Amino acid sequence: MILRAIEKFLREHDIAPTRFGRECARDPRLVFDLRRGREPGQRVTQRIEHFMNTYRRSVGL
Repeated sequence: MILRAIEKFLREHDIAPTRFGRECARDPRLVFDLRRGREPGQRVTQRIEHFMNTYRRSVGL
């Protein structure tokens, strides 16, 4: 589930949910909406995964 991966990512990198949403999908409410049951489409899911993978590479993890 993508929300579980996001929550883990936020804890590991100490990133605020609003910053995460803004940087990966230009939507500062993204994480809050997902926590309330929003189901992201395939395109948004791909953007989220790409952002997390790119961020991890940039910090050397």
